Amino acid sequence: MLKGKTLKMDKPPLRKYYDKLRFVFLISLTFCFSLLLLDYYMAVSDRGITFLLFHMNDANHAQIPKPSFFIFNETADSPGKIKYTNQNNVSTGASNLPSCIVENHSEITVPAAQGEVHERDISPPHLNRDNVGVVANLSSRNLDSCSGQYIYVHDLASRFNEDLLKGCHSLMRWFDMCPYVSNLGLGPKVIEKSKETVLLKENWYATNQFSLEVIFHNIMKHYKCLTKDSSLASAIYVPYYAGLDVGQYLWGGFNVSTRDASPKELVKWLAQQPEWKRMWGRDHFIVGGRIGWDFRRVTDMDDDWGTKLMLLPEARNMSILLIEAVDSKENEFPIPYPTYFHPSKDREIFQWQKKMRNVKRPYLFSFAGAPRPGSNSSTSIRNEIIKQCQSSRSCKLLNCHDSLHHNYCNDPVHVTKVFQSSVFCIQPPGDSFTRRSTFDSILAGCIPVFFHPESAYDQYLWHFPKNGSSYSVYIPETDVTQKRVIINNTLSKVPKSEVLAMQKEIIRLIPRIIYRYPSSRLETVEDAFDVAVKGIIGRIEAIKRNITTVNDSSS
Repeated sequence: MLKGKTLKMDKPPLRKYYDKLRFVFLISLTFCFSLLLLDYYMAVSDRGITFLLFHMNDANHAQIPKPSFFIFNETADSPGKIKYTNQNNVSTGASNLPSCIVENHSEITVPAAQGEVHERDISPPHLNRDNVGVVANLSSRNLDSCSGQYIYVHDLASRFNEDLLKGCHSLMRWFDMCPYVSNLGLGPKVIEKSKETVLLKENWYATNQFSLEVIFHNIMKHYKCLTKDSSLASAIYVPYYAGLDVGQYLWGGFNVSTRDASPKELVKWLAQQPEWKRMWGRDHFIVGGRIGWDFRRVTDMDDDWGTKLMLLPEARNMSILLIEAVDSKENEFPIPYPTYFHPSKDREIFQWQKKMRNVKRPYLFSFAGAPRPGSNSSTSIRNEIIKQCQSSRSCKLLNCHDSLHHNYCNDPVHVTKVFQSSVFCIQPPGDSFTRRSTFDSILAGCIPVFFHPESAYDQYLWHFPKNGSSYSVYIPETDVTQKRVIINNTLSKVPKSEVLAMQKEIIRLIPRIIYRYPSSRLETVEDAFDVAVKGIIGRIEAIKRNITTVNDSSS
């Protein structure tokens, strides 16, 4: 050691290597964290900037313009408002448009009187499987689980919904609807009295087939992605009970002015709302618990049927969910009739599916229905079906026109028991092409037999598989009425392997054709409501893509 000098000891080589690594790591972490914060800020503020770093699994990238905001008229005529809450308590979030959609409203031309979108600018997507009910994949960067799924609910005046329920005694001429609009629209609770257990213990109700709009509205009140900010909404729901409204005027000689009063008042109010002007109603939808013909009166003659709700200029821009569409109209989307089962938990669905897999089915086929009064017995498919069923030991007939005994067709337990005991359930057209019985039979694990494409295949595109033969049997109606086919012989020749495959598919479909208990949430399965909401959002996304295409081609 040298005197007067201080020796400076070098750091060990390994320690110097660790210091460099620590420095690089901290710099990299700070940089990545900054990008993450910036990307999130851009998402929630809709600045239209995206980073490829957070889109590695997105095929297309597009800048999203910041949406326009409207000044709401607080004095608008909207009494009887209902409060809706977002169950996730999300007050802000990403844009309601997925990153693959660019929307520019500047090219839309609208007649000042009606507010219709010009056909050159937006032609609504046709009802086919390529563009209906397909929700675009949301960006992986979104931290908001409801992005692209938000729904805004219009607070309508009570005369369009709640007041109709208060006047339930006059909703139907033939029977009192009051019991059926109870329990949030589910109807009286079913209590099974027999020792033989046909149903599960809970959540079975005597639900009326025309209660769909009430049930749908009550489920929507608990939808997880409700928003009070309409600028975030991917769809806007109009809770007008159109079916109940028209139902009170279909019989009794009411003139067209009376029948059309509420529909005209509704669309007039809607057209004045700022939400309407965003897409002139193309992102609005309503639910009608009746068939399409009830809302499409062509003339203004008092003896013509129904209202002209869906022929009003403003209403043509909206989508309507109903139980049966008219000739595949481009803005009508059929969804299932309500059934008797309204589970509140996933396990209840699984228990029911297991029960239907194991139930014994002693009858080859069954039919629950009645002949149509005044129908020609030689050309009526129902009369021929009843005749063939009565002559076969393999058929169980539930006559819904038996005036000498109790009409068991209105008994959920009896109807379900008949369908549970059958392999196939006959589903001919009735007053219209579709039947509520179709969904009751599927619920019971019974394979439906159709005689017209409009009974299912051309209707429930969102809820049923594309391949109709995977879950049903089709027999042309004329083959039966002209006595070229014996139903018993046709069904008995279906290979066992095909029967088992169809039964498996039918039981798999059960969750998709039932509506859950309104205040409940299903965790792992989608019910008819979930499928319908996904479908309508997909429909609106397709319209927005059309807007983008038109704007791009005209620029």
